[in-house]
Amino acid sequence: MSGRRDGGGAGGRRVLVTRPEGRDLCARLQALGWDARWVPTVALGEVESGGPLDAALRRLDTYDWVVVTSAAGVRAVFQRLRSLGLPVPTVPRWAAVGPATAQALQAQGIEPSFVPDRYLTRAIATGLGEVAGRRVLLPRADAASHELPRLLRQRGAHVDQVVAYRTVEGPEESREPLRRILAEGIDAVLFTSGSTVRGFARLVDDPAAALAGVLVACIGPVTARAVGELGLHPDLVAAEHTTDGLIAALQRREASAPAHHTA
Repeated sequence: MSGRRDGGGAGGRRVLVTRPEGRDLCARLQALGWDARWVPTVALGEVESGGPLDAALRRLDTYDWVVVTSAAGVRAVFQRLRSLGLPVPTVPRWAAVGPATAQALQAQGIEPSFVPDRYLTRAIATGLGEVAGRRVLLPRADAASHELPRLLRQRGAHVDQVVAYRTVEGPEESREPLRRILAEGIDAVLFTSGSTVRGFARLVDDPAAALAGVLVACIGPVTARAVGELGLHPDLVAAEHTTDGLIAALQRREASAPAHHTA
């Protein structure tokens, strides 16, 4: 059985978190009164040694900017730097797409030179200042959107986009936990990337049936498009494309919804 459960306010309302690193997000939702459950519909994996990531890191001091778009990307870069025995050069400036990514950089001893006030792809592309002729490194997931490098290239930047970590959509170890939670019933599901959407679809027989009556919340338009490609309609798309923005949008939606009564 699936679909929306009965409850009162956010308290007792069950939300499914699908991102691969979802413990912190679950804890924040729990603190707000949600019954947050985590089943990652995507797993993260390392890239092969000796590939484009290693080559880029060996010449890191030749870049003007390094733009990291997730905490997972930060960890992948610095783990590889350590495995290669490479120091972190002081030359490139680092940009983080949001506060969580900035905190991941700070944990590595790097103070980002730029963090946009709002995580919008265009805000990142324009917030780096004059980039014409500048070299920009984008270490990202293998399934990342191409919108940011496209916008940077339009502004004249020389962009190297390298895969820092791989995503495995629909990891088999998540199939049974997901089945159990859907059978119990959920009120909302949070998708934070197109990969989490596609991973969910790989793990269930019928995504539309699994999410019947469930509020589908997306972190941004790219994720919403992935939901639409399944023939589903996203109920909520965060205006600010961060987990903070997604939580805020979910809270606003819940506050404006009619009260839910226990049957």
